[in-house]
Amino acid sequence: MDTTDFRLINWDLAATTAATLVGAGPVLTPAQIAAVVADLRTKADASVEHVHRITGLEAAKDLRDSQVLIVDRPGWARANTQSFEAMLAPAMEQLAKTRGEKISEATQVLSSLATGVEMGAILAFMSSKVLGQYDPFAGLLRADLPAGGRLMLVAPNIVAIERELKVDTDDFRLWVTLHEQTHRVQFAAAPWLREHLQSKIAELLASLLAEPEALGERLRAAASEVVRGKKELGSAAGTKTDTGIPPAQNGLLAGLRTGEQKAIISHITAVMSLLEGHANVVMDAVDSSIVPSVRTIRQRFGGRGKDRSALEKWMRKLLGLDAKMRQYADGQRFVTKAVKLMGMEGFNKVWEGEENLPTEHELHHPEAWVTRMSGADAGTQ
Repeated sequence: MDTTDFRLINWDLAATTAATLVGAGPVLTPAQIAAVVADLRTKADASVEHVHRITGLEAAKDLRDSQVLIVDRPGWARANTQSFEAMLAPAMEQLAKTRGEKISEATQVLSSLATGVEMGAILAFMSSKVLGQYDPFAGLLRADLPAGGRLMLVAPNIVAIERELKVDTDDFRLWVTLHEQTHRVQFAAAPWLREHLQSKIAELLASLLAEPEALGERLRAAASEVVRGKKELGSAAGTKTDTGIPPAQNGLLAGLRTGEQKAIISHITAVMSLLEGHANVVMDAVDSSIVPSVRTIRQRFGGRGKDRSALEKWMRKLLGLDAKMRQYADGQRFVTKAVKLMGMEGFNKVWEGEENLPTEHELHHPEAWVTRMSGADAGTQ
C-alpha cells in the first residue's frame, strides 16, 4: 500500500469544519484589525527583554530561528491541523506498513471523514479560547518554515478578553505576550527539547494508532458526549444543579491501557507542566514597573473561571482542560520551590539536557529534583 494515501483523519476537513463552526470574534474595522496586529507584534518584541532579565536565559537575545504570527481563529485551527498531521506522519507510515492491508479503503475514507469532523469541532472550541500558542514543531511542516517553530497570538481572543475584563489593553497584551515568549525562549535555550518531545509524542501516537479502531471509538465517543451534553444542558435549563453538566471527567486520553502508554503520558505531563509552570512564574515576576495594572489583570483574569457557561465547563472537562490547569499549577509550584532552593541560575540546569527534566514524582516533590541535581553537580567535580 502507498503510505502517502493512508489517512485516518481528514485534516483538511478538520480545518474547514473548525472555520465553519467557530465565530469570528469581536467586530473590528479593517483599520482596527491592522492596529491590533501591529500592536501585538510590538508587544511581542518588547516582552523578550523582560523574559531575558527574569529568566537569565541567554537564548532570549537571539530568536531569529522562529517567527511570530498574529492569527485569527480559523488560522489558529488550520495551523494546528498542519502540525498534528506532521507529528502523526511517522506513526501513520508505520501503521500503513504494518496494518494497511487489513484496513480497507472504504474504512479509511469513512474514518477520515468522521474523525475529521470530530477534530474540527474540538479545534473550533479550542480556537475560541486560546490567547496564544508556541508551536515548536512548525519546522516539521515545510523546509521553508523556521526550524525554531512559530509563536501564534490569536488576536480576536485577546481583544475579546481584554474587553470582557475591562483592563488596560497595553498592559494586558504585554502580559499575555510575556507568557508566550517565555515558551519561545525555553525551546531556544534547550534546542534538544523539540526533538525529545517529538520522539515521545510519536512513540505515544504509534502505540495509540496501533489500534486505529480504538482511536476512532474514542473520537466517536467524544462526539456522542458533545451531543448528549448539549441535550442534557437543554433539559437541565432552569434547574438548581451545581453546574448542569453531565460527567465527562477523564478527557480524550482516558482509557490508555498499557503501562508503556501511561509512562509516556506521565513524562509528557511532567515536561508540559514544567514549561507552563515556568512561564507562569515569569508572568508572576512582572511588577507594576513593567505592567502598571498587573494586579488588576491577575485578579480579573483569575476570576474568569466562575463565569464560564455550563456548556463551556462541560467541554473543558471533556477535553481534559481542567486537569491541564491543575498540572500547570503543579508546574508553577515546582519552579517556584526549585528557584527558591537553587536560585534561577541553578534552576536553569533543567534546560541543559533531557536527563535534567523532572519526573512526574519530582514535579510534586521539587526537593527530590533539587537533591538529584545537586548530586549530579557533585559527581562532576
